[in-house]
Amino acid sequence: MRLSCSRTGNCHDNAAAESFFATPKNEMCYRRSFPTRASARHAVIEFIEAYCSRRRTHSSIGCKVPAEAMAAFFERTAPEPEGLPMAA
Repeated sequence: MRLSCSRTGNCHDNAAAESFFATPKNEMCYRRSFPTRASARHAVIEFIEAYCSRRRTHSSIGCKVPAEAMAAFFERTAPEPEGLPMAA
């Protein structure tokens, strides 16, 4: 199974993408074999969702865990709650 990203864009975009895809290749894919494409696909998705997004810190976002960085972003950008309605 080939994991790579050939996005167009500047060198920083491509470097981040290549770095991201190197992690599953080195830490998971090269260490095991998969009986089917579906099992390989499931393992890659599980690795990204369970490990990369929820536990592994990323230097491109200030050495934070992506799930925490995303939660903080939504908290910062959430609309302010409306004030209490006036009684008639």
